[in-house]
Amino acid sequence: MTLILIGVGSGGCSLSRPDAAFAKIDDNEVTGSLGTAPARAPAPTESDLAFARNAASDVLTKGDKDSSQPWENPETGARGSVTPLAEAYSAEDGRTCRDFLASYVNGRAERWLQGAACKSSHGRWEIHTLKPWKQG
Repeated sequence: MTLILIGVGSGGCSLSRPDAAFAKIDDNEVTGSLGTAPARAPAPTESDLAFARNAASDVLTKGDKDSSQPWENPETGARGSVTPLAEAYSAEDGRTCRDFLASYVNGRAERWLQGAACKSSHGRWEIHTLKPWKQG
């Protein structure tokens, strides 16, 4: 009986192929396996911000812990949700205030907004700031 051993060395072997042997992809082609980062959403319109402010006021009025309020602007197709952050705090002028985070989605693009609201003398939450979220 003849025993034949075929071995592959572990060092120093390399193959040389012409460039045509490898598949190429153009810069404008995208594969689904790796995905891409979400596109940056355009700045919200005033009407988008009005819907987000109303959602913020609603969710803060409910006062539920760990709750979110969705919103959508049927005119622009923009949508998102508003989520209160942390607990309410007392502002320098004695009013009760609370911070929140709002998502803004327009098509496949998204961005985040941060805001603050304080209770008015009538008990309704008034939005004082709503601006792009700056991640630390």
